[in-house]
Amino acid sequence: MKRTLYVVRHAKAEDRATFMRDHDRELLPEGIMAAARVGRYLSEKGVVANRLISSTAHRAKDTAKVFAEQLGVETEAVELDEKLYEGGPKAYLAAVNSLPDSCESVMLFGHNPDVSYFTEYLTHQDVGSMSKGSVVAITFENLHWAEVSGRTGFLQFYVTPKELLKQ
Repeated sequence: MKRTLYVVRHAKAEDRATFMRDHDRELLPEGIMAAARVGRYLSEKGVVANRLISSTAHRAKDTAKVFAEQLGVETEAVELDEKLYEGGPKAYLAAVNSLPDSCESVMLFGHNPDVSYFTEYLTHQDVGSMSKGSVVAITFENLHWAEVSGRTGFLQFYVTPKELLKQ
């Protein structure tokens, strides 16, 4: 069975101000538009996600909700995982390894550098620093989610909001 993991970096958020906790930074209007653009692109490609799991940070959670709207998923269906905020790539792997096998496709919403490192760990492909609002699709052939680890995935595509403006 083929499983697909979509790893999404949160869209553009407000800069960190001295009076604001990093966790509480909100998406900027241009970030919301970019997330909608990428979400709509995925919807038009026929992407379906059985689960959407996000960091608890506002900017990641809001990016997930915009994607959910574009994919026709209830925004309340977005699951929050506090370990995806500052938990490092190991937290992302733990989230994936704990998924039930009934899920064929999952979207994880998080932060850099973790999402970039995690993608490179799974695929052994150089993606560099993922752009804000971008998504990678990684497939796994004949593996249970619990078996996913380094170099077991295949990078299918990497899409950025800026790229979609050119189309």
